[in-house]
Amino acid sequence: MPNTFFRFKKFIVHQDRCAMKVGTDSVLLGAWANGGHHILDVGSGTGVISLMMAQRFPQATVEAVDIDEEACRQAVENVEASPFVHQVSIACCSIQELARTPHLRGSFDAVVSNPPFFDNALKTPDASRNMARHTDSLPFDQLFQSVRYLMAPTGEFSAIIPFDYKAKFLSEAALNGFVVSREYAVKTTPKKRAKRYLLAFRMPPAEEFDQQEVVLETMPGIRSEWYEMITRDFYL
Repeated sequence: MPNTFFRFKKFIVHQDRCAMKVGTDSVLLGAWANGGHHILDVGSGTGVISLMMAQRFPQATVEAVDIDEEACRQAVENVEASPFVHQVSIACCSIQELARTPHLRGSFDAVVSNPPFFDNALKTPDASRNMARHTDSLPFDQLFQSVRYLMAPTGEFSAIIPFDYKAKFLSEAALNGFVVSREYAVKTTPKKRAKRYLLAFRMPPAEEFDQQEVVLETMPGIRSEWYEMITRDFYL
């Protein structure tokens, strides 16, 4: 049975009422994504990425959205129990709804998302888990269309995607006018293939393209120097 909470150095994330628990993907994205003054977290779940971004960027305000009502309630509780309660707000709505709000157009200089990615895949009996993992409620094209509307022209959109969905994600990004500014292939250990990709997008022209291959563990149970460096302010 998964732990009902995950303890970080400066906050605790309770997760017993959330379909998606705190995992490596969310921690990687929260530790890697570039921030700004006004950050949007799409599909916030427990609120872990929002809290990590608030800790890393203390002058920022973070707005988070999720369509799972129970996850939103738990994320609100996690935020209220944290030192970042005045920075982070949680709204139970979709990014598509947010993108229909005229005054929010171009208002976020950083957007982060650990998005649902399964497309036409076998579903589980757990409706909340399906919603968090399958693209029915947030297809890639609608995600990029909404981000384009909400993100400032000089902003950056960061996401984490499994390796086998990378090509489709990049294709939708290009169709919506984005260019890749950073691409990190993440391997669990040096001898394994990359299983996930950290990707960041900007509107053209992107000044630089930062492409790297990184490793989480030099050997099982031993964090790599890179992984240790980006998570040292969070993991106990």
